[in-house]
Amino acid sequence: MNKITRSAVTLLGSLCASTAMAQSSVTVYGIVDSGLAYMTNANAAGDSVTKVPSLTGSFPSRLGFRGVEDLGDGLQAVFVLENGFGVDTGSIGQGGRLFGRQANVGLKGAFGTITLGRQVNMSYIAPMKADVLGPNLFAIGSIDAYLPNARSDNAIGYLGVFSGVTVGATYSFGRDASAAGGPSATGCAGEVAGNAKACRQVTGMLAYDSKEFGVSTSYDVMNGNVGAAGGLTSSDNTDKRATLNAYAMLGQTKIGAGVVDRKTRAATGRVDSDLYYLGVSHPLTPALILDAQVAYRDTKASSSDVGMLVARVTYFLSKRTAVYTSIGQMKNKGASAVSLDAGGTVGVGKTQNGLMGGLRHTF
Repeated sequence: MNKITRSAVTLLGSLCASTAMAQSSVTVYGIVDSGLAYMTNANAAGDSVTKVPSLTGSFPSRLGFRGVEDLGDGLQAVFVLENGFGVDTGSIGQGGRLFGRQANVGLKGAFGTITLGRQVNMSYIAPMKADVLGPNLFAIGSIDAYLPNARSDNAIGYLGVFSGVTVGATYSFGRDASAAGGPSATGCAGEVAGNAKACRQVTGMLAYDSKEFGVSTSYDVMNGNVGAAGGLTSSDNTDKRATLNAYAMLGQTKIGAGVVDRKTRAATGRVDSDLYYLGVSHPLTPALILDAQVAYRDTKASSSDVGMLVARVTYFLSKRTAVYTSIGQMKNKGASAVSLDAGGTVGVGKTQNGLMGGLRHTF
């Protein structure tokens, strides 16, 4: 009898273990992307430079862990831990954060997904389908470096999809805890007793997608505080962006366009600008993709405008591995000094031409 009982207990334990394993899973994923870039007019003297880019190639390199557990009745526990790194030196990205791209946990159900922690916000998500170049080294992220780095620390997030309509929002109590500098780390930790506006950030998005077309709009307002970058040194200082993005499918060809309206009220003054972009993506063959994009930033009450023209060809060696090349030009006017390559340098008022090629592997 004892032998039968022990066998039954063992079998029951095995079944429970199997069920638990079926209900919970963790996925390891990543991108390793690197190449070479040649840039003209990289300084005031007009010298050129050849380099291995550090921020991105066609996509920023990353290592991530994504987990999900079935809690029953359609409810799931989810988490994402995603690290960004530079292939050129192996250094950690996003201001030295261990999981600087994402670090959040949440609940997912028919109501949508609610998350807590560091996460991409709606300014990151809204243009994703309309922007055909995305985080490419030559792209609109070179003109507005915040767009491919739109993440919020200390945030509550929500994202829900209902019959093609997507609704999303984030609320951050302290939008950026790192003071390392750059668009990924602007030193605004927030969560200050007695000052709820200090480093607060709110973003929202409304989108509709179908097989033929899609449209999205987003709004983003971030407050500053003492020591924050970008001149936002008071909680009364704000940086606001409103976007409108759209795409249409003409057969296999995608046409995407959008505008980013930005209004900055900083200690250094007031700056208003509009960034327009228009792009096309077309498969020349099943393995060969052509992307092209034009963009223009109009800075109000200033002659320091900037225009960009980029083309990219990607050839897929397999589902996971691709080679690519990009060519582009950034034309600076007045006192503008926007480099064609994200994170690069250019002489003030100079036109910069660039050529870039690389290799990307996903896993």
